Amino acid sequence: MSPEIWERVLREVSPYVHTIQFFFQGEPLLNKHLARMVRDAHAQYLYTIVSTNAQAMTRETAMELMSAGLSRIIVSIDGLSDESYGAYRVGGSLQKSLQALQWLREAKQACHSRCTIEMQCLKLRTNEHEWPEMRRRYRELGADRLTLKTAQLYDFEHGHPLMPSRASDSRYEQAADGTYRMKQRRRWGCLRLWSGAVITASGEVLPCCYDKSGKYSFGNITEHSLRSLFHNEKARQFRRQVLRFQPAICHNCWQ
Repeated sequence: MSPEIWERVLREVSPYVHTIQFFFQGEPLLNKHLARMVRDAHAQYLYTIVSTNAQAMTRETAMELMSAGLSRIIVSIDGLSDESYGAYRVGGSLQKSLQALQWLREAKQACHSRCTIEMQCLKLRTNEHEWPEMRRRYRELGADRLTLKTAQLYDFEHGHPLMPSRASDSRYEQAADGTYRMKQRRRWGCLRLWSGAVITASGEVLPCCYDKSGKYSFGNITEHSLRSLFHNEKARQFRRQVLRFQPAICHNCWQ
């Protein structure tokens, strides 16, 4: 996101929101303006969250984020061995992620920051044997909190090699015909459509993070105010669809 779009976003949302998440379908550490954006939001007393695979983390970046007033950083570490980590994070480096946790802890202490460092692990068949060790070691590794999160999988109807062995650890359940389907968690509506939105790097305003391709964009914040986009006919029509039936992006949603 360019500084120009960011300044417009912050100016429009700061009177209304309490939290800004600096991530959507990409790696936030690749944005060279990230620390400045966090600092700007922190100056408006907003809670700020960054979620990263930490492959681009450096000691300097860790210091910049902590000194900027970041509230919470999530580091995705989906395994404690190269084999388990690489099963999902293909091409990634476990050692880079673990080193990032150490840099973040050092920076937090140096800046006297109150930032929460969260280690997040997706629940996968390839790492389920490591969950007890994660629970024992996450503080030693540099995190303040550990989150074990169910994984969103694609092409799950006939099972998936990454699906955990226990149904209770999965978002999916097996039907009588042997196929798999999303577990039913809610019946009506979706709070996210009325409580927040996603603004992409180019300024498109999307209903939620499951609109990964931007199919249901309400419009662009560089052309219209966020307030008008949030209440325009495209937004109202999409919310009506969710109340009447689930659009395609809702079929694999766990919210």
